[in-house]
Amino acid sequence: MPSASQAPRVVSVLVADQSRMVGQLLASSLARKSRFKIVGTAVDVEQSLQIVSSEQAQVAVVAANLKDGPLGGFSLLRRLRASYPRTRTIVLLDSPDGDLVVDAFRSGARGVFCRSGSVKMLCKCIYAVQQGQIWANTDQMQVLLEALEAQAPARAANASPKVDNRLSKREKEVLACVADGLKNREIATQLRLSEHTVKNYLFRLCDKVGSSGRVELMLYALNREELTGVQTAEGGSEAIGAA
Repeated sequence: MPSASQAPRVVSVLVADQSRMVGQLLASSLARKSRFKIVGTAVDVEQSLQIVSSEQAQVAVVAANLKDGPLGGFSLLRRLRASYPRTRTIVLLDSPDGDLVVDAFRSGARGVFCRSGSVKMLCKCIYAVQQGQIWANTDQMQVLLEALEAQAPARAANASPKVDNRLSKREKEVLACVADGLKNREIATQLRLSEHTVKNYLFRLCDKVGSSGRVELMLYALNREELTGVQTAEGGSEAIGAA
């Protein structure tokens, strides 16, 4: 979790849940924290998008199921990723289902959080995601690693030596930094590059290794040789640095 000096003064948050009462209760709990501003609560995809459009929510806490139907929250994630990429999303899961964890990140989530967790830990999750990190607990990270190994063996294992041969020395250095959990500005400082150049390297790396984003890129690196530092947060959750 970012320190108090690093945390933003106010984080604007949207809460979306199929139960209006449950959503409002959660929003009220978050609103009691001085650094949260609840910009709205919603029960379906369209209502959520309207609130984000008008209120510029920084973080959307989205239940997996909305009024639209089972897993309607994942549809909202994809719509937000396409239309409002600056709004970072956290999925609320009723149970630690491994498939749902994988689908959540594929749909654009930057964090996954089980309802059984405390409000205090959810606050830390929101802060981490707003700061550009990926939030998942140890078991969820293991699920993601296993999904990568099982679903992309040709890309992550068999084909990876060829992919590695296509990477320049600098690209490998950037990839190692990603595996270490460094943010873009930290990579820029360590490698003496501009943040813009780092972003260009990340874009090319995603294209070369066939990943759809930073999470898959990091998992690719961890599945290879760079089994380096994942920052573990309190309560067994992990916040992985990002831009």
